[in-house]
Amino acid sequence: MYRRVNSGRFIVLTTAGIVIIMAIFTWVMYGMAQQVNTMTQVMVTLGGDFSRMVVLQEGMSADIHSMSQNIDAMDQNIVLMNQNIYGMGEDIAVMTGSIQSMNANMSRMTYDISKATYAFSQPLSYMWSTPFGF
Repeated sequence: MYRRVNSGRFIVLTTAGIVIIMAIFTWVMYGMAQQVNTMTQVMVTLGGDFSRMVVLQEGMSADIHSMSQNIDAMDQNIVLMNQNIYGMGEDIAVMTGSIQSMNANMSRMTYDISKATYAFSQPLSYMWSTPFGF
């Protein structure tokens, strides 16, 4: 048996077996290392994407805050506009009353203008027809 273990053929086959097993093991480990490398690259990319997403969300937060302030200002402006429209309604009512009053005074003004026109066009006739004629 000692001769058999020390024979050249046994040593060559054993060494070849060990080399083949180590080659297979190395090939399997290389494949696993490639998968780990791919997973690491994906994780690094994902981390970068998360950091960009955080920056975008911070920008969105500032934009939403600004939009909220603009909506509040717009709400206040709408309240003021509503008050102005209410005031305009009251002013239109006053203006309507003034137009009615102006319309009522129009006939009196027409009468006065006709008298003044008559006085300027025929001054002697106008003065003789009055109780204070000269």
